[in-house]
Amino acid sequence: MRLLHTSDWHLGRAFHRVNMLGAQAEFIGHLVTTVRERAVDAVVVSGDVYDRAVPPLAAVELFDDALHRLADLGVPTVMISGNHDSARRLGVGAGLIGRAGVHLRTEPSAAGTPVLLADAHGDVAFYGLPYLEPALVKDEFGVEKAGHEAVLAAAMDRVRADLGARAPGTRSVVLAHAFVTGGEPSDSERDITVGGVAAVPAGVFDGVDYVALGHLHGCQTLTDRVRYSGSPLPYSFSEAAHRKSMWLVDLAADGSVEAERVDCPVPRALARIRGTLEDLLADPDLTRHEEAWVEATLTDPVRPADPMARLTERFPHTLSLVFDPDRDQDESAVSYARRLAGRSDQEIAEDFVAHVRGAGPDRHEQGVLRDAFDAVRADEAVREVAR
Repeated sequence: MRLLHTSDWHLGRAFHRVNMLGAQAEFIGHLVTTVRERAVDAVVVSGDVYDRAVPPLAAVELFDDALHRLADLGVPTVMISGNHDSARRLGVGAGLIGRAGVHLRTEPSAAGTPVLLADAHGDVAFYGLPYLEPALVKDEFGVEKAGHEAVLAAAMDRVRADLGARAPGTRSVVLAHAFVTGGEPSDSERDITVGGVAAVPAGVFDGVDYVALGHLHGCQTLTDRVRYSGSPLPYSFSEAAHRKSMWLVDLAADGSVEAERVDCPVPRALARIRGTLEDLLADPDLTRHEEAWVEATLTDPVRPADPMARLTERFPHTLSLVFDPDRDQDESAVSYARRLAGRSDQEIAEDFVAHVRGAGPDRHEQGVLRDAFDAVRADEAVREVAR
């Protein structure tokens, strides 16, 4: 059986101030063409279909168009919700849509109930594990402490139990939306840290033939059987080095896997350039970036006049301007944004305690802060569903 693995469409998301809906529509067309021309037997979409719980109407219309085009091909699609999606909204009409061959899996309780597809060698069971917010699903899975590894392990126990009761030789595919150890994150993924831990070990997924992961935006191979497709489009300049693609996966009769990357159309290259303003405007080596979306980091010791206007004369698609002056300075002179860059909410809070009190929080206080952040995220998830 030939599978096309994709994820993290983030329909409705912009890139800085650039509307990406046209590029997202072009990707959907590319997906449909790939399914038709490469004789794909099933499409798997591993979450974050939308960029937010209540997407704009144009994004919903594009999703509707994608569903119709996939259904018209007569090729089954299995799709899960991610941490950016509202699972309940995405799952509306799932039973009816499933009759057209588009199978939406958004309910945690259905983790052990597969979509069964067949080829000449027998059944392939597709198990959809939507994003599992630990605080909201721990009771469903009977785990005492809310954590990503605990709830995913419990969900996989249901998968393995169901698979073990099926005919010998039944092959298996799991769709999951999670941060798995060994994956490389980028700046454009929403933090899902719970209890100080974001990642789960790949061993949680042992016992199945292929794991189609979503959440991280870079295409990655964790093992031959565990892969991220990555997002089809860039959503931050940290993805400048990414090769945007999907996985074309051949699942053999014995469950062995061969995978090929299929490149996605990217509307414009990304470039990160760094130097003084005068150097950036004069450097001939930067000619290749003149039509790219540009993030420019200026190292001038004193902020120059009208830097964005001057940069856009040479690089008309400059979207981001960062100042990082080359000069000796103490920590107090570093901008607030730079001090926060790359730091988690927990780390920022602990630094604030240290600043105010003169000493950082002890282990007990760190636990209190973690619990508070976990409770806030769980409350936000509940409120998103209720909107």
